[in-house]
Amino acid sequence: MASKLYSMTPKEIVGELDKYIIGQDEAKKSVALALRNRYRRSLLSEEMREEITPKNILMMGPTGCGKTEIARRLAKLMDAPFVKVEATKFTEVGYVGRDVDSMVRDLVEASMRLTKQNKLEEKYYIADKIVEEKIVEAIIPGKAKKKAGPARSPFDFIMNSGGYTSQKQQYLESQAAKEAEPTKEDMDVEMAREQVRQQLRQGLLEEQYIEIEVVAAPKGNQLDMSNEGMSIAIGNIFGDMMPEKTKKKNCKVKEARKILREQEAQKLLDMDQVSDEAVMNAEQNGIIFIDEIDKIASGSRMTSGADVSREGVQRDILPIVEGSVVNTKYGPVKTDHILFIGAGAFHVAKPTDLIPELQGRFPIRVTLDSLSKEDFVEILTKPENALIKQHKALLETEGIGVEFTEGAIDQIATISFMMNEQTENIGARRLHTVLEKLLEDISFNIPEMTENVVIDEEYVKEKFEETIQAEDLDRYIL
Repeated sequence: MASKLYSMTPKEIVGELDKYIIGQDEAKKSVALALRNRYRRSLLSEEMREEITPKNILMMGPTGCGKTEIARRLAKLMDAPFVKVEATKFTEVGYVGRDVDSMVRDLVEASMRLTKQNKLEEKYYIADKIVEEKIVEAIIPGKAKKKAGPARSPFDFIMNSGGYTSQKQQYLESQAAKEAEPTKEDMDVEMAREQVRQQLRQGLLEEQYIEIEVVAAPKGNQLDMSNEGMSIAIGNIFGDMMPEKTKKKNCKVKEARKILREQEAQKLLDMDQVSDEAVMNAEQNGIIFIDEIDKIASGSRMTSGADVSREGVQRDILPIVEGSVVNTKYGPVKTDHILFIGAGAFHVAKPTDLIPELQGRFPIRVTLDSLSKEDFVEILTKPENALIKQHKALLETEGIGVEFTEGAIDQIATISFMMNEQTENIGARRLHTVLEKLLEDISFNIPEMTENVVIDEEYVKEKFEETIQAEDLDRYIL
């Protein structure tokens, strides 16, 4: 299944990422090319396609410069299965970590959700027709509804599956067949139902309450085997031997339509086909973003303790990145053609501290730049989800308009940049700290405030006068 993202040119992909991420053109370019190569590969012959493996990417750059944001935005853009994991989750398995194979299982789960949703959307058209009939039936019950047969016991059901039908059942069925011939009363009911159908289509009955039958989801029958992906639903052990339980629910027509639509579309799905497609989609189009990969780099020195653990995680990740088969509850999954994007700050460790085999599996290296003051100004104002826009929108909900002058924005960027230089460099995350502190009093005093607020350069300087000076002094106190 080709994704809409793969049919975009690399420039278009970069253009989409530019809406949310400032700078880091090299990283965006590499990601866009890797995705475009996926599309090119899908157009090749079967033999050639098997030979071409994805070129995994390693992103290096200080914290808060946009590595994770690129991953998040890709995930939002994509129709392809995407999963983000932290490499540190896999350290010390058995104490606090997870099995490394779980990243592939997570990818298959993501693929399953995606494929199932796409298939459901295809079935909605048919489901809508069935739902309409069910709602009409709920408003004006037909004759069959009024004279429902007696409830059958599970034993009847089991006996019947062997081809046995009791004499009582045969008699009831023959009586029902006699009564099924149409009468004048039936004709009147049918006319009334046709009128209801027309009103439904015109949207006149949306607020009316009706009683519908929904499938009762069994609760608490999940047996967890405390292993990744190993859980058994006790109900599934008996398969479809027992009929599914339903319960009555009172709700408005517009809510009933949503509930029944999902229920009917679900019944029309062939789940075997969905899981086969999901596995194939994960194998061919899947992307796994491994964050904090520098935290498992232990360097050349082989020491005891934590370093051994880190080296072990690298050795566990290696076969998955190289290409192996992982068992999941939807069947075995080959990882040969999954695209891996590794990212890390590499403050302490260097990419060369990773084991050589793993380094070789990430042939494309991209270094992300530290953010400058000019970048901070752009981050505050340019992106579609810019921080200034977010804070304005939040305060507008309480009827307070906040305006930032150009001088104020410039000053916020300068202060953020200086704080990053003086203390720990946490990149764009510093802007969150500064803005929260700046708007703290305004946010707190909102009920008593009525007029709009203009934040200028002086206001910002006054607010951070003590902070900057205090940190300056700290540098010289031994």
